[in-house]
Order: sequence, then C-alpha cells, then structure tokens
Amino acid sequence: MERTRPPLGRRIRNVLFAVAIAACGVTPMTVTVATPLVNAAATLNNSEVTASLWEWNWTSVSAACTDHLGPAGFGAVQVAPPQESVSLPNSKDGVHPWYEVYQPVSYKLESRFGNRRQFADMVTACHNAGVRVYVDAVVNHMAGTDNPGGVTGYAGTSFTGYGYPAVPYGHGDFHHPGDNCPTGGGIDDWNNESQVTSCELLALSDLYTEKEEVRTKIAGYLNDLIGLGVDGFRVDAVKHMKKPDFAAILGKLNNTVAENKRPYIAQEIFDGAGNDALKARAFIGNGDVLDFAYAKGVKAQFQGSISNLGSIGSWNLDAPSANVFAMVTNHDLERDGVVLSYKNGNDYKLANYFVLAYPHGKPSVYDSFTWSDRNQSPPADGSGFVTDTTCGSSWNCLTRSTGIKGMVGWANAARSVKSVSDFKAVNSNVIGFHRGDRAWIGINDSGSDSTAEFTTGLADGDYCDVISGAATTTGCTGTEVTVSGGRATVKIPANDAVAIHVNARADTTRIATTFDVTASPAAVTGAR
Repeated sequence: MERTRPPLGRRIRNVLFAVAIAACGVTPMTVTVATPLVNAAATLNNSEVTASLWEWNWTSVSAACTDHLGPAGFGAVQVAPPQESVSLPNSKDGVHPWYEVYQPVSYKLESRFGNRRQFADMVTACHNAGVRVYVDAVVNHMAGTDNPGGVTGYAGTSFTGYGYPAVPYGHGDFHHPGDNCPTGGGIDDWNNESQVTSCELLALSDLYTEKEEVRTKIAGYLNDLIGLGVDGFRVDAVKHMKKPDFAAILGKLNNTVAENKRPYIAQEIFDGAGNDALKARAFIGNGDVLDFAYAKGVKAQFQGSISNLGSIGSWNLDAPSANVFAMVTNHDLERDGVVLSYKNGNDYKLANYFVLAYPHGKPSVYDSFTWSDRNQSPPADGSGFVTDTTCGSSWNCLTRSTGIKGMVGWANAARSVKSVSDFKAVNSNVIGFHRGDRAWIGINDSGSDSTAEFTTGLADGDYCDVISGAATTTGCTGTEVTVSGGRATVKIPANDAVAIHVNARADTTRIATTFDVTASPAAVTGAR
C-alpha cells in the first residue's frame, strides 16, 4: 500500500485452533498461539514461483491451491492481509474500497476474506497441495486517523485514531508530530529518512516500533500466523520503519511449522527515493525486496521493443537478483498505469511468460479482480465480505491458464541455471533464449506468425510446447518441437510464445506408452 508520494492503499492437519481471545481483545503476549501437535515436515513444491491471489477470500484460495496451484507446481501463494481491518461502507472513495484491508484495527483473524477457522483451513489445504502460504503483513501502522467516527472493524471492534483496545495500543504506542515526528504529522519530504520512518503515511497511525512493547505485539501477531502454518510474509510499507526496528521484530519470529526454517520475507520498498538509505538495496539485510524498477522496465520493453530485453543486465534495478521478489504488477502499480496489467491483454500475458523464464529474482504471477475505478471494492456482499472467486468478467485467473501453468513447470525445470544463453532477436518483436541445457523459450510480441531457427541448448529429441499444451503419457496435447544438433526451427504464433524444457519430452512419453502396450500378459502375471 505504500507510496513515495501522496495520495494512494497458509500438510498441517494437526493444529490446535482454539485460541483464547477475549471479546474486548488482549495483547498478543497473552494469546495462546496455535501450536502444532506434531512438528512434521510437509511435502512442499520445490519452486520459487508465487501466485499472488490478491483479495481472494480464503475458501477461494483453498480451492485454487488444491485444483490449480499445487498441480501446476507453484511454490507459494501470497494472500491479502488477514487481520481485522476497518469497514468503510460509506467512504469518500465509495463502498468498501480495496484499501480497507491496509488499515488494521486489531490482530484478530476476522476479515472481509473470512474468519480464523477458514484461514487455518486454507493454509492446511494449500500445504496439502504442496503450496506455501505467504501473508501480506501490515505492521507499520494501524487504521487511518481520518476515518469517520463510529466506524468499526469487520469483527465489530471499535477504535480511535490512536486507541486500539483489542491489541491493545494506546496513544503512546504511536509516533506524533512535534515529539518523534519532525513535521506536523505527515511526510513532507520523501527523501528525509526521519520523516519517512517516523511520520504518518497517508494519515495512517504510525506505530512506535522503537518501543519493545510494540515490537513484541507485532511479533506476537506474526507468530500467531506462523503457528497456523504460514511460511512467510510480504511486508507492507517497510520503508516507513527503521531498519533496526524491523530487524528486531524479525528476530522475535518463530521458525515455520512445515519446514522448520526462517519465514520468507519480501519487503515492499516503493521506488522513487533519491536518498540511498531509502532505496530497496539498503533493506536487503532484512529480506528480499519487491523490484519495482524491473516491473516498470518490462512494461517499457513490451510496449516498445522486446529485443531490448537482452540488455537487462545494464538496467538500474532495485536490487541484485538473489534478493528480489519479481513481478509484472501488483495492486498498487496496476492502478497507477506504470506497469502492465490485465488491461494490456497480450502484452501482459507475454510479460508474465518472460518473467517466469528470465532468471531475475523469485517470480510471481498476479491475479485479482477487474476494476474500472482505482478504489473500487472487490466483488463482495452488502456488508463488504468478499464473495467467492468466479473467473471471468469480475476476476482475473491468469494462473489457471495452460500457458502460465506450463511456464511454472518451465521455471522449475530451469531453476538451477541462473543465466541466459544465445539470446536471439529475430526482429524487434520476436526473441528467443535458453537457460543452459534445461529450457528454451521464444516470444512473439507481434501481430504476425514468425518462423526462425534457434539454438535451444537442449539435447536432440522431440519436446512438447508447454504454452499450447502439456506432455502426457501419449505425447503432446499441444505443439511438438524437434531439436536436432541442439537447434530447432520454430513457428511462434502471433502474440504468443513457444516454450520447451527437459521435463516435457514428447519422445520419452511415447516410449513409456509403447512399453505399456507391448508388455506381454505372461510377463505381467509373472511380476505379481
């Protein structure tokens, strides 16, 4: 939700879900955090690819993990903030604007996406499907100081600008003008580290994270989520917290339940600052960072000349590849038009193929709801609770497409190779490259078919194009590509791509099928 300029805002079955939380709220220190009965490792997909299902409700995320993300090989799903947020049925920006969820009023897991039980069930379902769960964590601030009087949270929790009894937080738990904020309350200079880290972002009550009590309460909330099986966090507005404060909070976090390792951290450091201390590179000591510059550069090329994608090494990116959570878009950027979004059609689709193929960071694919107004609510009932995802006119489901699923498998196959070889630009709109001897892709961002010869890096044989279909026990459901002498002549359809990899060989599947058919009954009987 962060901005550098105004305006614009988780196979564990054996878990105890009973948590003693008084109706009036208690501090996280007195919460009985969900604890696994057996600290058994789940079998999770060996993948760095994340599906960001932004503002999907918990039952819809559960279904997506089970039916699509797990089988496709996604390594994680990123979900929206799960804590109780303010409910705004009559805001200046319309009915229940999307940014409500970035205004916490308590750390109860009662939100417009579902309740605590539904959240826990979702984490279990995703783990059973092999998918980790990353939560969008809002810990820099609480709800806005400018909310109208009388509004409550989605669980009915009351609050004031600097009073959140369900946590509890009081006046002394926040930064204030003339005290620890050097301005009248807001941020006047977006390059001033003191203002950016101690004053209010968009009139949101800024937590005094220098205080040990505040750090402990934030960590208690995150540990509650970890106890339910959450594997990591996309942390909102990290630029607005002092780095040592965030490091201290991370130091209080438990290891994950499924894998007994440190939770994954991806920090939102909105770009645009001139001060080096406020640039993404300065924050990588606390975790990965979202690469805004990469997303913007990808847009520029897909709306210009994709032949320039061969020079990414010279781009001024936010951080090194090893420290990056890569994306084509997210909920903030798509509304600003500075990156590609679903509204860009084929360019958006092809850019997602590219980001899954190119070895920069840990790639993600974003799915959310369609919008005509930048502040509009996701599809919801009359009380603001988000309804189940139905792919089509109201929801984007790129993660369910054959091409994206195929490219997730491609990315997993190529993961061990961190470089691109034989980048070829047939012309300004048609390119191809491979990742060692693991995978090759060709992309055609033009309105006409293109046929050319490419060096693939792959062993000779027949391969299935995973964009148009898949490799099955009987062969390819889509296009077949033959590699001879390490090279292939490939026809890439207009506004589309062709992608092959070592785990999608057509000739291997046919050999397996032939063996099954020709095995004699006597041999089968004797094997019993």
